[in-house]
Amino acid sequence: MTPGASLFAEPPDHRLEDLHERLLAYYGRPVERERWDPLTQFIYSLLSSRTKTEASHEVLRNLRAVFGTWENLRDAPVAEIEEAIRAATFPERKAVQLKTALEQITARYGTLTLDFLASYKTEKIREWLERFDGVGVKTSGAVVNFSTLRRRAMCIDSHHLRIVQRLGFVPKSANARETETRLMEMAPTAWGPEMLDEHHSLVKLHGQRLCLKNEMRCERCPLLDVCAAGGARR
Repeated sequence: MTPGASLFAEPPDHRLEDLHERLLAYYGRPVERERWDPLTQFIYSLLSSRTKTEASHEVLRNLRAVFGTWENLRDAPVAEIEEAIRAATFPERKAVQLKTALEQITARYGTLTLDFLASYKTEKIREWLERFDGVGVKTSGAVVNFSTLRRRAMCIDSHHLRIVQRLGFVPKSANARETETRLMEMAPTAWGPEMLDEHHSLVKLHGQRLCLKNEMRCERCPLLDVCAAGGARR
């Protein structure tokens, strides 16, 4: 027995590893994402809230085509930004949030960049990002994990939250922050940023293909035998 170890310590929880292996076997390895700088990821993540992935990418491409640089985007009138992000949900609100955030970043640091975040600890980065209007735990998780910052974090979007609630990993009342905390406790310590990113991509894909918001296609689900919600329907 390891010195200092408790006789009553809880056994390790391998459910997240099992979930990952099942989804990987079913869907195959996800295409590795293009890693953007933190500012680009921040802009994309802010705009992608409640917006489908394809539409979010379309919006980002349109912003680049219309404005050319993020400085030009920052300096553009809200009405022009709103028109450029029309394919996103709530474009009126997001246009104001985006312009305000870019102006605040520039005012505080003298230039429009988030590269300085690389010198911060992960929790400090996330606290800093979540001060901006419209930025919550999902967006901050995406910036630190998906961008070139490459930090250990898990982005909990609506698909991810729905699936782990249905599996019974977290209560139905759990929010994204509580869910991420629990899942990071369950995640193997050997999982680095890339593995956590891959895990999110697999769970999100499952939420898009089989475990939909208004339809559970349990007859084809590779998780049915370990799913609390699916098992209740059998």
